[in-house]
Formats: sequence, structure tokens, C-alpha cells
Amino acid sequence: MSEAGAPLAAIRSLPSWLLGRAAARGRALVAEALAAEGLKMWHHVVLSAVRDLAPVAQADLGRSVRLDPKDLVGVLNDLQPAGLVVREPDPRDRRKNAVSLTEEGARLLRRCEKAARAANDELLAPLSAAERDRFMGLLIRISGTEG
Repeated sequence: MSEAGAPLAAIRSLPSWLLGRAAARGRALVAEALAAEGLKMWHHVVLSAVRDLAPVAQADLGRSVRLDPKDLVGVLNDLQPAGLVVREPDPRDRRKNAVSLTEEGARLLRRCEKAARAANDELLAPLSAAERDRFMGLLIRISGTEG
């Protein structure tokens, strides 16, 4: 046993360890909620980005979500046959594909966003409303996504 008494006490006291464990739990909760809607995490991310950016060139979409072009094609190859997105020639540059959300894609995205919010509520359930607000502010500060 370690000097602190518990196995891995030094590791388990690191903020990075605790954040990693919390993130893993959060991802698992959200993944389970999305699976109930028939989606995976990347499907949800891409649908959300398409909604916010559409019509968006496929290359720009990949860059916006930081997904390798080959992986993005795989995600879009799942979403398009399901009738959730369409790929058409980009009106600004007909040599490129632009991706847009279909009505069915928008409906599914709304359900997924509701499910993801519920999963995050479950993750943060031990915290009071004030603690949640403070925690979110702190996460934003340390994640480098402020402003």
C-alpha cells in the first residue's frame, strides 16, 4: 500500500485524473442517451455542426468539428442514407459538396439535444444549481474555451 494509505492515492488526487474520470462518466451517460435515439457521439456532433453552419462545405465541416476527412465521410455515409443530411454541390463552389440538415435530421437532433441535456443533468445531479453554475464557469476557464 502507498504511503497515503489507499492504492493510487497520489494519482487519484490529481485534478487531471478526476476530470478524466468525470469526463468518462459524462461521455458514457451521453453515449447511452444517444444510443437510445440510434446515434453515436460523432453523429450528434456532426448533426449539430451542420445545423449551425449549413449549408457547409464538407471540408469546412470536418475542420469545424476537428474530424479527419475520412472519418467525416464515414459519419456522413451513416447520416445521409438515414435521411438526416443531404450532400449537394456547394452553391459557392460547385466542385465541393455542401452538407445540410433535413427536417428529419432536425427533429432527431432536437431529441438528441434533450437526451444529452438529461444525461448531463444526471452527471451534475450531486451539485446544487449554484454549484453547477460555478463548476461550469471553472471548467470554461481551465478548458481554454473562454470568450
